[in-house]
Amino acid sequence: MLYLSGVVRPDMPAMLTPRMGQRPPDGQPWAADTGRYASPHEYTDALYLDWLGRMDPYRDRCIFATAPDVWGDADATLDLSLPMFEPIRELGYAVALVAQDGLERYWANEDIPWLDFDALFIGGSDPWRRSHALVEIVAEAKRQRQWVHMGRVNSLRRMIYAESLGCDSADGTVLKYDPGRQVHGWGPHVRANRSLWRGVP
Repeated sequence: MLYLSGVVRPDMPAMLTPRMGQRPPDGQPWAADTGRYASPHEYTDALYLDWLGRMDPYRDRCIFATAPDVWGDADATLDLSLPMFEPIRELGYAVALVAQDGLERYWANEDIPWLDFDALFIGGSDPWRRSHALVEIVAEAKRQRQWVHMGRVNSLRRMIYAESLGCDSADGTVLKYDPGRQVHGWGPHVRANRSLWRGVP
């Protein structure tokens, strides 16, 4: 399981947004995020697609690029995301849908357009991320052979939870606020100690 840092470092994968103005570390995988969660009023589709175009020299190492989302609102997220799936794919990136609170309504009605995106990014509120509905959606994503990623993972406990769901990767900003934190061992730890998980983050 990969851990992507919200701070660019030469020794680990990175999660990048247009506002960061940085390139991925040499030889490391990375993922692209709109950055809309932190700065919703600064985001535009045009600026995001322009940035993805400029990141083309590093595209072959990009795991996915998220479509725009609205925190905690699956309806608004799908309204924004659906028109962006194809433009992102046309630039050569795997597309990630950011799962938000309420996505289970679409799952129950078989209305999640699984074939239109390539990865499921788990966003949303903490209570929703701990819900049985999210567990079922992730299980379906894995059946659909989707890459599954969890955002806002800033502790080993959350990393263990993400792994228990079947996530392939996670990211967080822990190194931005605690640069000395030892996160390199998180991935190997959860692989070696899967039975340690006994609850939720």
